[in-house]
Amino acid sequence: QVHLVESGGGLAQPGGSLRLSCAASGFTFSGNAMSWVRQAPGKGLEWVSGISSGSVGRHTYYKDSVKGRFTISRDNAENTLYLQMNSLKPEDTALYYCAKGLSAYVSPGFDGWGRGTQVTVSS
Repeated sequence: QVHLVESGGGLAQPGGSLRLSCAASGFTFSGNAMSWVRQAPGKGLEWVSGISSGSVGRHTYYKDSVKGRFTISRDNAENTLYLQMNSLKPEDTALYYCAKGLSAYVSPGFDGWGRGTQVTVSS
């Protein structure tokens, strides 16, 4: 059974940084692409970033609004996904979810979700 647990959220000031982590279990982590998806208050789900599995090369992808500020990475030995968020903006405020992809490649669709970690950017 897929089990994803996010951590690392919290309150940050504009311009600040946070590092999110997602501990994965219950599946072959190294064989699946992984993504971060967020939901701002009163809005729908929004894909933020994805990384392919190591078996096809760790290709990374980002939503335009976070390019140059966020960095996704993974440690397949530790079954952990990360999202380093720098230069945070108030519009980054959201509940951030870790999501398991359907294959080794980053593509639409997920078959596993964590419960999320809250990120609030405010002065």
